[in-house]
Amino acid sequence: MKIAVLPGDGIGTEIVSEAVKVLEALELPFEMESALVGGVAYDAHGHPLPESTLKLAKEADAILFGAVGDWKYDKLDRPLRPEQAILGLRKNLGLFANFRPAICYEQLVGASSLKPELIAGLDILIIRELTGDIYFGQPRGRRVATDGHFPGAEEAFDTMRYSRPEIERIAHVAFQAARKRSKKVTSVDKANVLETFQFWKDVMTEVGQQYPDVELQHMYVDNAAMQLVKAPKAFDVVVTGNMFGDILSDEASMLTGSIGMLPSASLNSSNQGLYEPSHGSAPDIAGKGVANPLATILSAAMMLRFSLNQEEAAQRIEAAVQKVLAQGLRTPDIYSEGTTKVGTQQMGDAVVRALRG
Repeated sequence: MKIAVLPGDGIGTEIVSEAVKVLEALELPFEMESALVGGVAYDAHGHPLPESTLKLAKEADAILFGAVGDWKYDKLDRPLRPEQAILGLRKNLGLFANFRPAICYEQLVGASSLKPELIAGLDILIIRELTGDIYFGQPRGRRVATDGHFPGAEEAFDTMRYSRPEIERIAHVAFQAARKRSKKVTSVDKANVLETFQFWKDVMTEVGQQYPDVELQHMYVDNAAMQLVKAPKAFDVVVTGNMFGDILSDEASMLTGSIGMLPSASLNSSNQGLYEPSHGSAPDIAGKGVANPLATILSAAMMLRFSLNQEEAAQRIEAAVQKVLAQGLRTPDIYSEGTTKVGTQQMGDAVVRALRG
């Protein structure tokens, strides 16, 4: 079982170190190899995704990823910015299906900004199509406008597009996931305005007919954004495009009280996956030892489940996380009066103790 370990920038090195510590405590035959990615890779090699890092990722069964990005790289040309590394990995590995669970742990109900009765027991799975949509559509760029409201003015443009196979494959992923849960899929679109998402809606409906045991609901993205804060437990599996999924999954993460608790998985058709926390590199707290490593540790559990076929080990990690939360241990982002504040390394050590105990 070969794992490519790509810590990246900011707090990435700190949180990935704790996840690696937890994986090592399982005493399974992992082969873990690290490489540079993001801003640190640009500093060392002149590119955020060096060929050596991409080669390692392609050869691995799974990738454990930290985070990339720092304000000091914002003036670089876009192809050289740290964030291009994650886009490059998604494209080169064909990682088309992003799983973002939003689970509210019993011990953290009070950390949410919503009323406890709205989010107690929350368990949503957002499935985001990851390699299409306006993020990758061509053509894109800047030019002088020849029409529109201001001919002759400088303008920028992007292209939103989806093909039938792209929609069909993410639809099957969503319906199959729903079969293992509460058998309800909410497909989020903007079919009332965008032709791309009328097509999305049509194809989703066609695929849904192959899953008569799963309820399919269509919802406009603006309504979905409202319903996520009004009645979040009404959702089970949410499937949507790249841009809408990017936004809604971050919104859903805050329902749980902290984005520092939420893992994610990005899979290709062979179940090779990239596993990372839902949060970013947080350069403002990097090196302070206060970052929450639990999202990364839970991402490692997802890696064991989906790419390495180690379900029992995945459940052991998840149970260990529950145990440390029950013990009242909290990093600053989820701290509340009456609990014990700990740092990044202390939290990782506590998970290891719970795992071994």
